[in-house]
Amino acid sequence: MTSANDYIYAQGSAPRGSLGSQGVPSGQNRPQPDRKSFDLIGQSQAFQAILDTIRSVAARKCCITITGETGTGKEMVARKIHEYSDRADKVFIPVDCTTLTGQLFESQLFGHVRGSFTGAIENTLGFFRAADGGTIFLDEISEIPLELQAKLLRVLQEGTVTPLGATQAYPIDVRVLCATNRDLRNMVDENEFRADLFYRLNVINIQIPPLRQRQDDILPLAYHFLDNLSRFYGEPSKKLSLETEQTLLQYHWPGNVRELSNAMERAYILSRSTVIEPSVLPPEIFIRNLSRVDSPLPTLDEANQRLVQEALRITKGRKIEAAKILGIERRRLNRLLEKLNIQVGQYKNL
Repeated sequence: MTSANDYIYAQGSAPRGSLGSQGVPSGQNRPQPDRKSFDLIGQSQAFQAILDTIRSVAARKCCITITGETGTGKEMVARKIHEYSDRADKVFIPVDCTTLTGQLFESQLFGHVRGSFTGAIENTLGFFRAADGGTIFLDEISEIPLELQAKLLRVLQEGTVTPLGATQAYPIDVRVLCATNRDLRNMVDENEFRADLFYRLNVINIQIPPLRQRQDDILPLAYHFLDNLSRFYGEPSKKLSLETEQTLLQYHWPGNVRELSNAMERAYILSRSTVIEPSVLPPEIFIRNLSRVDSPLPTLDEANQRLVQEALRITKGRKIEAAKILGIERRRLNRLLEKLNIQVGQYKNL
């Protein structure tokens, strides 16, 4: 089932999955190309530079490594490269390399023949042969064990795949894109990643800067997510108040675009109004913004008082709804009201 988060973060994308623990049976269930468009949203100079690079390299067959912090949208960039390439009408297969170890690595990537190991009850294609003619995206390529990197390198160099337990090699025509949030060059220096594989994969490197360095992209992304959410839920669109916009711009976004999408989903769901106020943002974002108002930092009671007052203002004094926004039980809210000497009645006629 498609979740709202999947929808707002990568509308139109096929869900990341596996070809099964045994790979794809030969001649059966071959993945079909996804011809939908994938949105890349932004207006910063850094973002425009990424788009220019994508347009320049998409038509080439060289390997590309996409680097950046977790949540910056590396797979979205990979999908855009595929969409702009002459392989757009072919398959795009994402592979999470963190799940591939030992025998499973060879079986899922390269396929196997029946009887090659316990449980191998039929011949399989594997990811590479299933992607023949299209694009394979090796996410978190840095997590492939060192002893298995040589087998991947051989496939890239020879353009052939030999299934596990087979003696016949099969030619393949696959565009290879990969991504990592680690420094592969440093891993080479530390003997954690093969130098020859690094140079094979890193012909072109696209580095995606973190969201905190692309401030001009924060609000366009936020509104893009909100628009997608309104379509997903079939509800009227919502907008951000000026204070909420400033809160988003001031936050440092350690989780990058993925964190922003999660924040917008929470805010959309919890906001009863069509105007989203800061209090329905995740607490770590709202509280951090409160800490910027005064210097030194507010006390915990002061921060709690502001949070409770804002929740009561939005809900017009309805304590059950305010407690939901704050993510606490009503009994705890009552204790806070008494401790902080907050009168609910003054908010009921706002």
